[in-house]
Amino acid sequence: MARARTIRLWSSVHTWTSLASMLFLLMLCITGLPLIFHDEIDDWLEREIAAPDMPADTPRVSLDRAIAAAQARFPGQYVLFASLQQSEPLVTVALSPTPVPAPGAFHRVTIDARTAAVLGEEAPHLDVMDIVLRIHKDMFAGLPGELFLGVIGLVLVLSLISGVVLYGPFMRKLAFGTVRGHASPRLRWLDTHNLLGILTVTWMLAVGLTGTINTLATPLFDLWRAQLLPSLLAPYQGRPVAKAASVEAAVTAVRTRFPDRLISSVTLPTAARFGSPQHLIVWTKGRTPFSARMLRPVLVEAEDAERIVSPEVPWYLQGLQVSRPLHFGDYGGWPLKIIWALLDLIAIIVLGSGVYLWAARRRVARRNPSLAVDAGEAAPS
Repeated sequence: MARARTIRLWSSVHTWTSLASMLFLLMLCITGLPLIFHDEIDDWLEREIAAPDMPADTPRVSLDRAIAAAQARFPGQYVLFASLQQSEPLVTVALSPTPVPAPGAFHRVTIDARTAAVLGEEAPHLDVMDIVLRIHKDMFAGLPGELFLGVIGLVLVLSLISGVVLYGPFMRKLAFGTVRGHASPRLRWLDTHNLLGILTVTWMLAVGLTGTINTLATPLFDLWRAQLLPSLLAPYQGRPVAKAASVEAAVTAVRTRFPDRLISSVTLPTAARFGSPQHLIVWTKGRTPFSARMLRPVLVEAEDAERIVSPEVPWYLQGLQVSRPLHFGDYGGWPLKIIWALLDLIAIIVLGSGVYLWAARRRVARRNPSLAVDAGEAAPS
C-alpha cells in the first residue's frame, strides 16, 4: 500500500513538473535545433569575409595600426575590443558610438592583419540567428528571463528524475522496447513516450543541467568581478577610463609571459561590466581541443604593458566554460552536431507525446472515471 502511494506521488510530480515546463521546453528545443548549426547557418546566410591570397610569410602589421584603420572608418567611435582569428590573418574590431554599448548596437570591422586594409564591416543589427539565440537565451527579457529559464531547467531535471523512478514499476511487465501496436493509440503513444524518454534521459539531463548553468553566466561573472576588481583597482580610485598606450605592446607582453597560450581577443579599457577601466583584458586560450574552450583573462595595465596580472579562473567559471559547448554539441564537429540534432528532435517528440497523453487521459476521465487509468498505465500493486 505504501509503495502504491509512493508511486502515485512520483506520478503526480512527473505530471505536474512536465506540464509546468512543457511550453518553455518545446520553445527551447525548437530554437535550440538551429543553434546547434549556428556557425554553419551564419556562413550560409552571410557573405564570408576572407583574407586575400598573399605569401605565407607576409609579415603582419601591428594591432595598433589595424585598430587605427577601423577608427578611420568610424571616426569618434569607441573601440570595444579586437578579435584575432587563428585560421586567417584577420582582425575584427568592434566599435560603438557610446562608451558603454547597447546590445547589438556596435559595428564590427574586419581588417587584413598584413596590410591594415578594411575588408568589410558589419553594421549594428540583429540577424535571424541573433533573434533565435535571444529567444533561446532569455526570451528578450534580459537577466530575469535567463534566470526564469534556469528554473525551468531545474524543473526539467525533476521531471526526468521522476520519470526514471516511474519507468521500472510501469514497464516491468513489458520487454524493453515494446510498443503495443495492437493497443489503443493512447497506449501506443505511452509506450513510445516511455521508450524514447528512457533512451534520451541522460542526454536531456546533460542538456538541462548545462543550460541551467549557462543561465547563471551574468551573475557568476559579476561575482568574479566583485571578488577580483576592488582590490585590483584600489590604487586607481578616482581616475577616469584609461587610454591604452599600445595594444600591440600588451599582446606582445602576454605572449612573452604565456608562450603556450593563444591570443583570442583584447578588450580595451572600459567602464562596462565586461571590462576594466584601467586595464586591457587579453583573453587567452589553450592549444588543445579541450583547452581551446577554456578562456583565461590576462589584465595588462593600460599605461604600462609590463604590469601584468593573470588571475586564476575560479571553479564556477571553469564549469560555465565547459558547459557552454556541451550544451550545443560543439565539441566534436559535424558528427556530434548531427547526433545532438537527432536527440533534440526525439526530445520534441517526447514532449509533444507527453502533452497528448495528459490530454487524452483527461478526456477518458471525463467520459468514464472508471477507465481513467487503464491496465497499461496502472501502478503495480
